[in-house]
Amino acid sequence: MAKRGILFIVSAPSGAGKTTLCNSVLHKCKGLKLSVSHTTRKPRQGEIDGLHYFFVKENVFTEMISRGEFIEWARVHNNLYGTSKNLLEEMVKQGFDVILDIDVQGGKQMKEIFPESVLIFILPPSIDILRERLMNRMSDAENEIIRRLSKARDEIRDYIHYDYVILNDNIKDAVDLFTSIIIAERSGVARANHEWIAKKFFEVKI
Repeated sequence: MAKRGILFIVSAPSGAGKTTLCNSVLHKCKGLKLSVSHTTRKPRQGEIDGLHYFFVKENVFTEMISRGEFIEWARVHNNLYGTSKNLLEEMVKQGFDVILDIDVQGGKQMKEIFPESVLIFILPPSIDILRERLMNRMSDAENEIIRRLSKARDEIRDYIHYDYVILNDNIKDAVDLFTSIIIAERSGVARANHEWIAKKFFEVKI
């Protein structure tokens, strides 16, 4: 029963464990791919170009904007992030469900362009634990951590605009809940291939 893929847009404040959660779900669910965004920020330790992000210089990014190559893009924490139109459309056309790991600005843009997309917000257990996670990264200066925490409060206020909210307190429980959402959305009547069903069951001579 061929179908177009579903877009799962996942947002969370920095340090909420979104990347770990998405990667776990990708390994658990068949037919699911991750949309790799372009960004102007520098790679963190262990990040690979083309796998985690496409790392580009700002002048390259702005040229891509001018050519209309992004479905959505935004400036977050003084860096630019964007979703490639061609890469995303090709995956969806092939029938893959796609996870988009993007911020709340991008999430709102995507929902306007693709109303049928599914928005999932990841909550950290608490602001205190979020602060601890950011400090344990050892990759940001103290003033940057303070700025990210302030922005996190603003981002969390937007969870009410999402379809689902997952509390990432226990990674196993969070992965199970995320997986359940994917399974339920795949089985929704609104996403069924009604033309295929009609041909299969109602256009057959008995």
